[in-house]
Amino acid sequence: MDNNLNTDKNVASAISYDNSDSFKPKDILLGVCFFFALLGLGLFIAINFKPIYYTCIDKYELEEASGLSREEIILNYDALIAYCSPFHFGELSFPTLKASVSGLSHFAEAKRLMVAFYIIGVIAAVITVFGFIRRIRNREIRFYRVCAVTSIAVPLILALISIIDFDRLFVVFHKIAFDNDDWLFNPETDPVIRILPEEFFMRCLITILLTIIIGAVTLFVIYMCKKRKKRKEGAPIPKPMNFYY
Repeated sequence: MDNNLNTDKNVASAISYDNSDSFKPKDILLGVCFFFALLGLGLFIAINFKPIYYTCIDKYELEEASGLSREEIILNYDALIAYCSPFHFGELSFPTLKASVSGLSHFAEAKRLMVAFYIIGVIAAVITVFGFIRRIRNREIRFYRVCAVTSIAVPLILALISIIDFDRLFVVFHKIAFDNDDWLFNPETDPVIRILPEEFFMRCLITILLTIIIGAVTLFVIYMCKKRKKRKEGAPIPKPMNFYY
């Protein structure tokens, strides 16, 4: 009798494991949502974690490049960041710097783009949370792996391109994101460009990529842990598969 009960338990465990480790095409879509959720989070951190910028002031000698004191640089940068917030509804005004019409227009476009990414990120995060809850309740585990692989593909490609030629990536991004040349600042009419070195934008990109990569790696580790737990519970080891199937 006991042997039959143990056999039934092993069969039930095997069935549960097979179902939990099965591939579903919708998991790729869930991975895309997870990617955009992490993208929004990474952008929020890159823009609002001000030490990312503050450490650039001394490293890239922005005081000498701009002719401004450290306090003035921080004051104008903070004004720009406050303007980029989705909760700021006024016009951009630098405390001690002049700005051209085209320069202000570019920052307005940049803000709209960032706010769009924030909104997409929030929507994607909500979809991701509900998708994860549903799959966890169904005792599925492969979606962790599929989401991890799906979300990490883009940042790895961008990281490779950045290492090879960040300048080119920077230019291509602006040409795709903006339909004008307002982003080509003239330091005489828009001196703010002197306190926004290209290296700062590289740091922002690195922050965003690291956020996505850390999220993806975390999911993959969770998948491996749950897979190991299933094996210890007596479920059969599945046949070798690729990352998705």
